[in-house]
Amino acid sequence: MHIEFLIEDRSGEKTLEHLLPKLLSAHQTYAIHSYKGIGRIPKGMHDTKNAASRILLDTLPKALKGYGKTFAAYPSEYLAAVVLVCDLDDKCPIDFKQQLNQILALCHPRPETRFCFAIEEGEAWFLGDLNALKKAYPKADDAVLQDYVQDSICGTWETLADAIYPGGSNALASKGWMETGRMKSVGRSPSLPT
Repeated sequence: MHIEFLIEDRSGEKTLEHLLPKLLSAHQTYAIHSYKGIGRIPKGMHDTKNAASRILLDTLPKALKGYGKTFAAYPSEYLAAVVLVCDLDDKCPIDFKQQLNQILALCHPRPETRFCFAIEEGEAWFLGDLNALKKAYPKADDAVLQDYVQDSICGTWETLADAIYPGGSNALASKGWMETGRMKSVGRSPSLPT
């Protein structure tokens, strides 16, 4: 089986690069495609004119139609699927999934597709195992970590930054969104407390 992963940003791609070899069998192949943000589902769910924008939801109708045609040309014994992984942010999961399924319904042929949501943000996954987080970042702020409520809508990237980044999320955000995105994807680094 071959799986095409569509990820909203580089930090999600880095996470999957680390996890997928541990989760998939040697017989499964995959490709990870990261985008420059989640964007919005186009009005009327039509293809966007600027596919080069590399914004996930903006280009999703065109991408899914393309995968449908590509997968239909594969031999019947060669299974393939698309897996979209994105942050839920503050979206209603039921409404959001319904909108994504409406895009999928416009594909002829329809690719095998799964939609996977991180509750609020992908950083919630890292906050899900505080023992592992403390092992990776022994100097992480215990008070911040103990105040975190699993799967809450609370600003999870900010919570994680407050726990491990010098000066917390305010210091990181003051450096701009490009630096924030870069730091989300570097993992452990000499500039972070360990």
